[in-house]
Amino acid sequence: MKRRTLLLVLCLVLSGCAGVQFDRPTTSQTTDGTATTGTTGTTTPKGSVADRSNPWGESVLTVAINGSANDSSARRAEVRRALDYWERHSEQYAGYAVQYELAPNAENPDLVVNFVEEVRSCPGIKHAAGCAPYITKASQISRPMRVDVGDSFSTDSTVLVLKHELGHTLGLNHSSAPQSIMSAQTALSMRPMPNAMERPLPWADSNFTVYLGPTDDRDAVKRQVQHALDYYARGAEGTVPANVSFSFTRDRSAADIVIRFPDELPCKPESSGSCGGVRGTDPDRDGALEEYDRLRISIAGVDTDAVGWYVGYWLGYGFGLEDSELAPPFRDASAEERRSRWWT
Repeated sequence: MKRRTLLLVLCLVLSGCAGVQFDRPTTSQTTDGTATTGTTGTTTPKGSVADRSNPWGESVLTVAINGSANDSSARRAEVRRALDYWERHSEQYAGYAVQYELAPNAENPDLVVNFVEEVRSCPGIKHAAGCAPYITKASQISRPMRVDVGDSFSTDSTVLVLKHELGHTLGLNHSSAPQSIMSAQTALSMRPMPNAMERPLPWADSNFTVYLGPTDDRDAVKRQVQHALDYYARGAEGTVPANVSFSFTRDRSAADIVIRFPDELPCKPESSGSCGGVRGTDPDRDGALEEYDRLRISIAGVDTDAVGWYVGYWLGYGFGLEDSELAPPFRDASAEERRSRWWT
């Protein structure tokens, strides 16, 4: 009866800053729940190629790195890959040749690459993967110029963000060639993360809102649902964290947990029982959810005094538990046990 779905793929928008008007990212929702990003305005498919003089006034630029000591070697390799790219292609796309000296601890660098937990240096841009000054003339330069990059991306995505932001420091904007690098949008992958079912709590926080759909005998049904919620708020016999809490909401779109009572089950029409599914994000793009953001429970054709049991069973699933890990009342329960006071 289980229905597990991957519904959201994280897409992040690459951004530059300082001196240019950015396209604003827009997000739409497709019928399968996949997030897509786009930009307003127009872009040149292949990108325009610059023809300008070097605003830096020198052909060799020194680059320092500001990051944690734990990943210094990996960061150096990522930055070096991005610098190597522009050493090969700066003349082709920026209009002038440039070489880079990578000295992570340089005292007087031309550029400093900062790996940060959250990029906040681009005003008005939310969820930016990186940020760098858009430099087209010498008067814009005040050494060292800062390049910020989010520190949670995979190696290949980090190198792509670095190439993009370094492109801005060479005078390239979001309509410049090569568009595979300078486009204002792209899909990025995160570093490997623990999957939701491997985490003690596979949600962003432990305070849950619950939407209860229309149903007959609503008061009795709500009491049954409340029994299940209270059981988990007490820790469900040690199977979930003891600090979870639940509150009802009338706003279905804002609910973490949606409980429906359709005429037919979406997972198995013309049958009685229940089905459930979780929705969430897969930021490291490994095909498994790393965090849940909604649990849907559908119940049809069951006695009112068994509703609480079905809700309790799917709550366990929503906490990332396998059948063998569920609290005792939800393991191989008979029809009579499902209608009993199992929560006491």
